[in-house]
Amino acid sequence: MVFDAGLRRFNEASQSEAREWARICLDIPRWADELVSARPYPDRSSLLTAARTGAGPLSAEEIELALARHPRIGEPPGGDDAEAHLARSEQSNVDSSDAAAKKRLTDGNRAYEDKFGRVFLIRAAGRSTSDVLTALDSRLANDEASELTIVAEELRDIAALRLAGMLDA
Repeated sequence: MVFDAGLRRFNEASQSEAREWARICLDIPRWADELVSARPYPDRSSLLTAARTGAGPLSAEEIELALARHPRIGEPPGGDDAEAHLARSEQSNVDSSDAAAKKRLTDGNRAYEDKFGRVFLIRAAGRSTSDVLTALDSRLANDEASELTIVAEELRDIAALRLAGMLDA
């Protein structure tokens, strides 16, 4: 068995510390409570699987709550808290210095917000600007129910990536 100090820290943290850690990854109380109450996790894979599948399905209200903590794609957040640092890192592959790409992101974000009434969310980590723009264009064709399903999946992917990064810290 490989020693995993980050997993041990999460498993052994107090209820409140572990919950705070989880809510940095995904600010949905029900999800965080479920993730924390299932401790101890036998391995990293079990924890990350729980992060991707826990508290399903997410309600529209929970999704809106979580989205309030996410900046627009292409607009890195201000602030110096853990979530701002994570968002900046996650969006590091999105090149907003390209004027044409920046305009497409701005226009796409506006169209998405006009249609769905919320910020466009995508797991930007590991995706290029082109990937993000393609997904944005595609998702503008979705209906509300389909889009909420995708947003919930994206939130879970972001949460699992954040949690994995925090385990490594």
